[in-house]
Amino acid sequence: MKNWFVAQTHAQSEIKAAQQLRNQGFTVYLPQYLKPRRHARRQDMVSAPLFPRYLFVAFDPERDRWRAVRSTIGISHMIGNSDRPLPVPDQVINDIRSREDANGKVVLNKIHGLKVGEKVRVLAGAFADRYGIFQSITDDDRVRVLLTLLGQTFAAELPIETVSASA
Repeated sequence: MKNWFVAQTHAQSEIKAAQQLRNQGFTVYLPQYLKPRRHARRQDMVSAPLFPRYLFVAFDPERDRWRAVRSTIGISHMIGNSDRPLPVPDQVINDIRSREDANGKVVLNKIHGLKVGEKVRVLAGAFADRYGIFQSITDDDRVRVLLTLLGQTFAAELPIETVSASA
C-alpha cells in the first residue's frame, strides 16, 4: 500500500528534485504558496515551497524501489530511522491540499483563519487593544496590519500570535 514519506532536498533544489522523482515514476507533492518578493522598489508575488527543503513522495516500501529516492539529484536524504523512511499520515497531506486555491497554491491566510481586508484586534504589544485591517502574512510568521494612529494610516508588521479576528 502506498504511503506518503518526506524527503529532504538540497538548498533551493525542491523543484529540480520533484521533477527528477517524477521522471522515475514516483508521485510527488511539493506544496507551494505565493510569497511576496521585493526587488528594485517593486513588489510581486512568486511561488515558493511551503516547507523549504522538503517534499512528499508516495510509494509502497514493500514493492517500489524507494531507495532510489535517496540517490536522486536534489535529494539530501529521507526522513526516518536508519534503515526505513517514516510514513506521513494521509490526513496531513489532505489538510494541506484542502487549503489550496484554484491554482494549486496553499493559501496561508486560511491556515490562520484571517482573510485579507478583515477587521482584526491587536492583543498585545505597543498597539494592544487597537483595531486594524489585515493585509497579509509575511515569511517569518508575522502579519501586516493597517492601523490608524493620530489620523495617519500605516502598515505594521506584528507577531501573528498578537492579532486575532475582531468580533
